[in-house]
Amino acid sequence: MEKIRVVITGMGVVAPNGHGLDKFEQALREGKSGIRFFPRLKDLKFGCQIGGMPEGFDEVRKRYFDHEKLLSLNDNIGYVSVSAVDAWRDAGFDWSDDKHEVDWDTGAILGCGIGGMDTIAERVVPMVSQGETRRMGSRVVEQVMNSGTSARVGGLLGLGNQVTSNSAACSTGTEAIVDGMMRIRSGLAKRMLAGGSEGVSPYIWAGFDSMRVLPRKFNDQPEQGSRPMSASANGFVPGGGGAVLVLEDLETARKRGARIYAEILGGNVNSGGQRNGGSMTAPNPEGVQRCIRSALADANVTADEVDVINGHLTATFADPSEVKNWSLALGRGAGDFPYINSTKSMIGHCLGAAGAIESVAVTLQLYKGFLHPSVNCEDVHPEIEAFSEKIPREVVEYPELKIIAKASFGFGDVNSCLIFKKWEE
Repeated sequence: MEKIRVVITGMGVVAPNGHGLDKFEQALREGKSGIRFFPRLKDLKFGCQIGGMPEGFDEVRKRYFDHEKLLSLNDNIGYVSVSAVDAWRDAGFDWSDDKHEVDWDTGAILGCGIGGMDTIAERVVPMVSQGETRRMGSRVVEQVMNSGTSARVGGLLGLGNQVTSNSAACSTGTEAIVDGMMRIRSGLAKRMLAGGSEGVSPYIWAGFDSMRVLPRKFNDQPEQGSRPMSASANGFVPGGGGAVLVLEDLETARKRGARIYAEILGGNVNSGGQRNGGSMTAPNPEGVQRCIRSALADANVTADEVDVINGHLTATFADPSEVKNWSLALGRGAGDFPYINSTKSMIGHCLGAAGAIESVAVTLQLYKGFLHPSVNCEDVHPEIEAFSEKIPREVVEYPELKIIAKASFGFGDVNSCLIFKKWEE
């Protein structure tokens, strides 16, 4: 039986370097960083004192929601809520606070990596410890439960199909899109909002700082701190934000005359089992390669059809291994390797939101026919020097761009990969 085709008809993004598709695209083209110095991290004696945070977000969300709804929006839920409303409107649907109908054909899979840690640290733990439980208020549960992201969006838009949150560490956002695609393919939904979010908080980032996987050498040069594929990479820069894509079955999208950004041809999710080099923090190379190959097979795309890779590429020791895994999975050496770029070079690693924000970047590149640069990669890591010419250092106009493979790899040795295609009637 022929697969139900899944297309992208709307997008919303709240990224460290821009809120909204126009600003985000402009930042991508310009190689504009959203990474800044955080005085609070210095006060708290963090080794890494830089991070990616959407600017002016408190004012942004006040333009969307009334006082009552603002009470339940910590950063994590706020980022995804604004992104979802933007994506919904971008897909051609109306939205208002007084909507009463239930949309039984539409659902949401919107994940987060760590969730309401800031609320737990700043409100729950202190108030419980002081015996002030009754003063916490009725909103605290939805702010700390991992499904608060999807639950809030489900209520905002009146969604009646599956509404759930996934959590797969750094793979969360990409996995959510794979899951949303699969639900539409199965015929159980006509449309799914898919993506992820992550708050900005020292309580979220502290564990990574203690692991010494965050950079400590660029506190006085924040924009140079995120250096994927670079020899001078010193760790991943933490970040936060959110992004949502409206996925829709092609027939439904065509019937309502929707604008189509791109098609998702296929995808795959797997795990390396924390064996054969895989661990809680490192991927099993065979698992990564199998995930990529299985995504290509699901998409019915051959390895030589891939024009561009948008990698996980975090600016850690794993970057050279990732490039080598792509090479082995595709069976393509340095001479015929696709272009490869890292959106994290401009926004840092947004954890549960990373794959979703990067998927918006992928879709914009396909739709507009360009490649964004990987910044801070002047000194390519010596282990992947042979691939240097495939890493764009400035924007590349690429109107013939057709296929982008996007992958995310997370703590727990979990992997996810998507195959995006430029939309052509």
